[in-house]
Amino acid sequence: MRLGVLDIGSNTVHLLLVDAHPGGRPVPFASHKKPLQLVAYLDEQGRISRKGQDELIGFVQEARAFADGHDAEDFLAFCTSAIREAGNGRDVLARVREETGVDLQELSGDQEAAVTFQAVRRWYGWGAESILNLDIGGGSFELAMGTDELPEVALSVPLGAGRLTRDWLHGDPPSAKSVKELRRYIRATLREAVPQFAHLGRPHLVAGTSKTFRSLARIAGAAPSAAGPFVRRELRLEDLALWTKRLAGMSVKDRSNLDGVSELRAPQVLAGALVAECALDLFGVPSMDICPWALREGLLLRRFDAKMFDAEEPLPGAGVGHAQLDSTRRVPVAVPEGA
Repeated sequence: MRLGVLDIGSNTVHLLLVDAHPGGRPVPFASHKKPLQLVAYLDEQGRISRKGQDELIGFVQEARAFADGHDAEDFLAFCTSAIREAGNGRDVLARVREETGVDLQELSGDQEAAVTFQAVRRWYGWGAESILNLDIGGGSFELAMGTDELPEVALSVPLGAGRLTRDWLHGDPPSAKSVKELRRYIRATLREAVPQFAHLGRPHLVAGTSKTFRSLARIAGAAPSAAGPFVRRELRLEDLALWTKRLAGMSVKDRSNLDGVSELRAPQVLAGALVAECALDLFGVPSMDICPWALREGLLLRRFDAKMFDAEEPLPGAGVGHAQLDSTRRVPVAVPEGA
């Protein structure tokens, strides 16, 4: 069957169509995306402006038409921190539903972390044993760790690369003082988060998902995306620390000329590098693997699993480990009528 998943992120809105069947590997068929930074449309009260809503609705309509035009049999749509944290997020979701017929499902940060972890687990398999996964988004930073299909600990902290760039890194390039202050803030925030994983021991594999980690790995010498998803890509802390210093002294234009860094993400790659460097340092790991599967693939896998067992797929809530499964908040990902 062909399934479409629409991801409303902080930096881009992206529709991915895949072909698969329950139990089978999802194979990408086509995609349609647009660089829509919803945070750029926030007013002083943190509300998404009418223009921003119009841009979003226009793309959702495009995405739905694209999916229908390519014979998608099923359709998922979800949003993350860009709408979740907006002052009028609920109103925006209602307007999208009314004008497009698409029900955007709002994922919490913990749910993002858990579903992304599930995709990483499927990619690496049980042989990877304990996995720690890190994912840097535009508005938040997700961390998850465990030995099973779902993580035992999954959490989200407000260390997204876009958010930090807007709040801390002014100037092009930013001042050494602002970079130092941001480093201090990131470390203070992660010092509260990292100890929550201590009881799980040292992970056998550390993985990184998201465009930010892929860009950082490419800058540090990893294979380009054209080499395909099955080429192993690694990001070493030693290389990351060196490139973080270089990025701090570069203009946005110079960063955009680096391999793997788009013009859209060039302004925030420094903030992403600072978060990545601090996380690897505090977890005490020298390197990480870059996983090609992330949140979109996790939602697809859950959808196919649900169809295999003819059940409605729940999303994991804040409690995702062995003992907490009974208290997991079940939030179905709805399929709009006519999908």
